[in-house]
Amino acid sequence: MKRIGIFTLRILAQIILWFVGVSLFLVIAFKWIPVPITATMVMDENSITKDWESLDNIDPNLVAAVIASEDARYCEHWGFDTEAIEKAARENAKGGRIRGGSTISQQTAKNVFLWQGGSYFRKALEAWFTFWIEAVWGKQRIIEVYLNVAETGIGTYGAEAGAQRYFGRSAARLSPDEASRMAVALPLPKKRAVKNPSGWLARHGNRIEQSIAVVKREGLDGCVYD
Repeated sequence: MKRIGIFTLRILAQIILWFVGVSLFLVIAFKWIPVPITATMVMDENSITKDWESLDNIDPNLVAAVIASEDARYCEHWGFDTEAIEKAARENAKGGRIRGGSTISQQTAKNVFLWQGGSYFRKALEAWFTFWIEAVWGKQRIIEVYLNVAETGIGTYGAEAGAQRYFGRSAARLSPDEASRMAVALPLPKKRAVKNPSGWLARHGNRIEQSIAVVKREGLDGCVYD
């Protein structure tokens, strides 16, 4: 019985060491090379359209819109926004629509290394990868990767593919209106309309469009363009 216990511990230790080694290898590799594919893409039932572009070829309007819409404290936190998490917990306790407190860094970690879902195990892995991409990649690389792997429409991944699909132009040339429409659709790209939105989504897009100037004026995107 004792031998079985020791053997089990050895196997567990090997699994943990293997996971740590592989995960850190991938984090370091993706600091420099484009992410070729993600679990979300593999599990997508639609045909996939994606096109990797460097941050230099993505309009700053889109960067500002995503920060305004998804993570206004992106340049202030170190992967985890405790204020947003606490606020989401308080609002969720009241009932109604469930809100998340995930940062752009957390969403990037999930999109690149993991799968969609909300289990505690996946959340723990997400925290692990978030810590390491913040430490190894830095803010500029994180948002570059996020804007290249995020689902921007049905079977469409990345800012460039999304811009071509919706506006027929490169992501390097997006107006504040176009950038805001893409940004507000990111949480639910299969359900939220980018072109001709209506109701709450249209109003939300207008608010984000107005916030683009605020992000730039107050330097909320400063860590991306320092």
